[in-house]
Amino acid sequence: MSAGSVAVVVTEEIGVPSWDLYELSIPCTVFGKPQPDLADPWYDLRLCGITGGGEDDAATGAGFSLRTPYGLDDLVGADTVIVPSVPDACLEEGAPLPPGLVDALRRAHAAGARMVSLCNGAFALAAAGLLDGRRATAHWQHTAQLAARHPRVRVDDSVLYVDDGDVLTSAGLTAGLDLCLHLVRRDLGAHVANQLARRMVVPAHRPGGQAQFIDLSVPATDDAGLSPVLEWARERLDQPLTVTDLARRAAMSPRTFYRRLQAATGTTPLQWLLNQRLARAQSLLESTGLPIEKVGELSGLGTANNLRHHFLKQVGVSPSDYRRAFPQLSAAVPDRAPARPA
Repeated sequence: MSAGSVAVVVTEEIGVPSWDLYELSIPCTVFGKPQPDLADPWYDLRLCGITGGGEDDAATGAGFSLRTPYGLDDLVGADTVIVPSVPDACLEEGAPLPPGLVDALRRAHAAGARMVSLCNGAFALAAAGLLDGRRATAHWQHTAQLAARHPRVRVDDSVLYVDDGDVLTSAGLTAGLDLCLHLVRRDLGAHVANQLARRMVVPAHRPGGQAQFIDLSVPATDDAGLSPVLEWARERLDQPLTVTDLARRAAMSPRTFYRRLQAATGTTPLQWLLNQRLARAQSLLESTGLPIEKVGELSGLGTANNLRHHFLKQVGVSPSDYRRAFPQLSAAVPDRAPARPA
């Protein structure tokens, strides 16, 4: 696994709406700042504009002006191409996409690039035919429009992001950050992604299948009240834990705990535990030379066979194959178990 080059498409360079800067800033933040203590080399980020490298023009209307050093031709040859958004006129007025963008996306994909969209950037990938026959998502406010314009796309409006191998799409706003951290996790491993998320003060891992819609009727104090018990559980993943155990620790009935956790996170308590255990197993496989049986024990997944089952189902490779992607890390860390809390 390696970082590689990331080309981010800037579809509007003059009068960029302030709300579109959020999606654009996400890949710049995740991939643009070197993190030599986590991985060296880090990603090579390139901002590719429709008129990349051209003369500055005066901004028209509200918004910002950007000048990008690269153009659409620079998408070809990048390891990853990200389309954060498309101009509002393309959505609201049915205006065509910027000239040359669709062709550039097709050429980049044909050259082997991993194609990614954030929010309504999915409309660009769909126009290029890259989502035909695939499951994809976008911001829930635009998914019906995406499905109507591109009936060959299997639009799913209920998830944060969809990883279809060489083509990935996300919902809007913070779901784009989830997808970018997911890419780091794929490229450089769970440890690097978790440390980067910690520096950004965001959740380390929200699975793509988590719902876009969170029940906001749950008071904020409820979410805060769950934090201590979830942290308590993370420190004891190697121990048998049930919903009843967690509910008792939270001083709730199992039914109330189940309802509140699902409303706050979009997932069930058992799925949340499984996600945490898989993340612990990934970290141990990356950073230690512990036997597979010991990794299963310390992550709470039990036997080596059970670890392999869940790893193949959720991660797509066996624990041994996953470890082979991180030979330097696992060889550099002593074969010892992490300290267990009292």
